[in-house]
Amino acid sequence: MPLLPNPQRSLPKTIEAACYNRVRLSLARHGRPLRVALSGHRGLEVILDDRYWLCVDSLHNDQPVLAWHEFETAGRNALHAPVRCQLCLYHVCAGLVMGSVLDDLQQVLSGTGDDHT
Repeated sequence: MPLLPNPQRSLPKTIEAACYNRVRLSLARHGRPLRVALSGHRGLEVILDDRYWLCVDSLHNDQPVLAWHEFETAGRNALHAPVRCQLCLYHVCAGLVMGSVLDDLQQVLSGTGDDHT
């Protein structure tokens, strides 16, 4: 993961299998890292890589907002199973968007708003 400031908060999260699998498929198709503009969140973009997903505020010099990392995929043998990870919050308002960012990301990657930058 890129060098980031200490998070304001870190918590365990579970990512739905459909979202995780969509990101993995997009990384395989488009390469790494993949930068995705979120259509439902003005100025927010997600930088996707194998080991982390970093949400940044592109209007404020790519200030980190959220980061999902430490994906627990060892021994994962079912594509329908959710994936556990750690979620770091870097911005005071990160908690307000942490759920909707993944929904927006999945929507963009599924082709309903194909905004890969």
